[in-house]
Amino acid sequence: MYQFWLRFFIFLLLWAYMIVEYSLNKGISMLFLAAAVGAFFFLSLQRVSIILYLGLSVVIVLHGIFFVEGNLLTIILLLYVTMISSQRLSENKLRFYIISNVSLSLIVSFEQQLLTIELTIMAVLFYFLMIMTSVYQNYFKEQKNLYEKLLGEYRKLKRLNLSAEQNARAEERNRIARDIHDSVGHRLTALIMQLEVLAIQSKNEGYRELKKMAEESLEETRHAVKALQNEENEGIATVVHLIRKLEAESHLFVQFTIKQGVLSIPLSNEKSVVLFRVIQEALTNAMRHGHSKEVQVIIGKSAIGDVTFEVSNMVHKAKSFEYGFGLTNMKSRLEEINGRLEVYQTNNQFFVTGTIPALEVNNDVASVIG
Repeated sequence: MYQFWLRFFIFLLLWAYMIVEYSLNKGISMLFLAAAVGAFFFLSLQRVSIILYLGLSVVIVLHGIFFVEGNLLTIILLLYVTMISSQRLSENKLRFYIISNVSLSLIVSFEQQLLTIELTIMAVLFYFLMIMTSVYQNYFKEQKNLYEKLLGEYRKLKRLNLSAEQNARAEERNRIARDIHDSVGHRLTALIMQLEVLAIQSKNEGYRELKKMAEESLEETRHAVKALQNEENEGIATVVHLIRKLEAESHLFVQFTIKQGVLSIPLSNEKSVVLFRVIQEALTNAMRHGHSKEVQVIIGKSAIGDVTFEVSNMVHKAKSFEYGFGLTNMKSRLEEINGRLEVYQTNNQFFVTGTIPALEVNNDVASVIG
């Protein structure tokens, strides 16, 4: 924004000096200045038509021909506006605008009897530099756009590669799980049946102890097979991966803090999934309803060893809110594992906080303390 005001100040200074020193009718010159200032302000819009630039040039030329004594300030103003347009107009439009301003400069020079070889050469060189500047600017802009497209494709390929790796690992885990189930599981089942028969026939308690050990081994094998068949969920590691993905794809700026002792808290697979889903929903909620791209995520450890989390984002003005589907779903997920969710807001921040119990023992301790 400061660049616009600097350009405007220079533009206004040139006009003021021309009116004070060379104007033939200061009243009418002030009207032309007002029209030029209005047009200049419209040039700050995101999308500007070349007609607006041409209109400003015509205002400058008409004032210079009819209401100013012979001087170079009118041509200098045209050169200055052309220089500004080189940063806003496309290459083809800029060429047309330069040709138009060259023609208008020749008309002013002829009317004011300022046409000299030196002036003509300087003007031609200046406009040539403007064209070359525009060409290089467009070139670098195209290179930047190409780089951003390539970067986007690279990120897509990286995600596809990661997905393929995850699928390959899942297939390998399922294969190992099937092999364990088919070989070890069936052999342990057969062993248990034979030990049962031997225990009945021989009335030896030692066979029953061996059978109990085999049953325990079979149960552990089943748990191992079930764990292998489940999708990998590593709790905080998946949260870190989620934040990296959102920062790369959604241009979200996340300040992620892990308090001391959190990484040593044992979480079951189910609770790891809940932690991931709740923080995912809170970040999605911040992107939809927040007024800033900055979000704070804090994962900590409570006094009784439970996992605590806090997701906060800026809001311009506190408004009343209700539990929608997302917040209700988050609350239900936490209640299923005896967790807790709190949602509140201050004047300029929205908070989603909660607790996930690490072990069932912690819940008993909490109830005793409560």
